[in-house]
Amino acid sequence: MRKLQVAVIGDSQTNKTVYDFCEQLGIFLAQSDFTVITGGRGGVMEAVSKGAFTANGLTIGILPSDELNDGNKYCYSVIPTGMGNSRNSIIVQSADIIIAIGGQAGTLSELAFSWISNKPIICVEKFGGWSSKLSGQIVDSRRNEPIIGVNTLEELKSQVLYIAKSINLNKSRID
Repeated sequence: MRKLQVAVIGDSQTNKTVYDFCEQLGIFLAQSDFTVITGGRGGVMEAVSKGAFTANGLTIGILPSDELNDGNKYCYSVIPTGMGNSRNSIIVQSADIIIAIGGQAGTLSELAFSWISNKPIICVEKFGGWSSKLSGQIVDSRRNEPIIGVNTLEELKSQVLYIAKSINLNKSRID
């Protein structure tokens, strides 16, 4: 059976508090047997990948460049797209669940693709950026439910598991 895939999107540069939060998230995702997908670069992407990688999880970086060696050292596999920020749609389409942490314009584009693609979106509010601004919002009339907002790692874990249980693909594995 295919593993549930979680994309974590957010700032390419972070402070220690955000980095530590993301690293702990990566550990949780790996220990819960999720595949972790990121943009494969620094900041949030590196921290989540590091946590998952050190917990023996599968980490995939979907790179904007066309160079295999441009991914962070915690990506088990990389996919160099040569597409620049257009690769953001690939990250979203490759995931079952989207988690946003902070974020600038690149993250905003990923959140828009996620909304349009009807992907479950969880935004961490406490680190600012687009994830904070869009948390709890209904972006447009395509969907009725607001983007899920969380503030703590425990809330985030709970939401990920709740959503995972609602996805038929993983019901037998998670229950």
